[in-house]
Amino acid sequence: MTLSADFSATPDRQHGAEIQRLCDAMEAADEAGRYPQLTVERPWSVHNPVLEGEFASPKAIRWYLERELSRLAASGARISVGPGREALDLRDKGLAPAVDESRWDLRRKKLFLFAPERMALSIDRLQHYTGTPAESFQRYVLLTNYSWHVEEFRAALPGCAGPDSDGRQMPAWHHMLPGRSGVTMVNIGVGPSNAKTITDHLAVLRPDLVLMIGHCAGLRNHQETGDLVLATAYVRDDRVLDDILPLSVPVVSNHTLNTLLLGELTARRLRSRMGIVYTTANRNWELHLALVEDRLRQSRALAVDMESATVAANGFRYRIPPPPCWRSATNRCTPSPSSARTPRTSTPAAAASTSRSPSP
Repeated sequence: MTLSADFSATPDRQHGAEIQRLCDAMEAADEAGRYPQLTVERPWSVHNPVLEGEFASPKAIRWYLERELSRLAASGARISVGPGREALDLRDKGLAPAVDESRWDLRRKKLFLFAPERMALSIDRLQHYTGTPAESFQRYVLLTNYSWHVEEFRAALPGCAGPDSDGRQMPAWHHMLPGRSGVTMVNIGVGPSNAKTITDHLAVLRPDLVLMIGHCAGLRNHQETGDLVLATAYVRDDRVLDDILPLSVPVVSNHTLNTLLLGELTARRLRSRMGIVYTTANRNWELHLALVEDRLRQSRALAVDMESATVAANGFRYRIPPPPCWRSATNRCTPSPSSARTPRTSTPAAAASTSRSPSP
């Protein structure tokens, strides 16, 4: 059975109830073993008057569906929900071609960006890696690679929901609030491969913000240990996305979010610098400095890290505005031997962030 609502003829006061009915219908189709199909008719659009697609586990992104459908309703859209195809088992041999993004159209509208099989796989992987259900993830996500950051997070926000068992590869903790307006923290481990893995799967949940807490190596003589770095763009030497997103595609930071973060830093009188961040896959890049020295100089990079460009590039792929990097300098490690200083330890601060545009 298909449920439809014509919001051009529905009083504004009834929009909320109608959106709830549509989302309930999507969840009912999912519980019946079907991919719920959503069709949006937009009479104001000349080039894309009809948008449609299927979803998996709509309960996991209900907050997002309610928000985006409410905005479409306010514009007078006609929205329909019905049962789509029978949902594939994750062990079905048909899953592999269904989740293959090799010929994926990155220009699809964000509401319909992911196929249902892709959503189902990522939601399952998030449960596997983090030990928590997708429904627990909040709109604002912190990524870290230090367990003591998690300890501080849990101490600051008592009552967080955590993994269902010990030993998870990327354990997550959730400070849950109504409307998913709380905060999630995930300990992803170190390196661009892990950063790609978690952002591949987090993307299907459409978070509004992903922020990584960690360290970077400061490259300028006047940078002090603990100074914050705010990226304006990236040098991608992480290599994990080169075959998927060519290096010729520019990935720059989101101006709005950069402005917001810079305002916060200024208001708090925290030392910071804006500029290029160089992301590498080599944790011990200092041991082969001669191989990267020219790139560091030519790019005028002011910091080196292992995750920021990966998070930014994957955010670009998944229609999430590319994030700034927000990291604290741990080592003063300049390319010039004559100006190199002894590395020092610092306290952690925030790192790479991703902000999602809230429009469908």
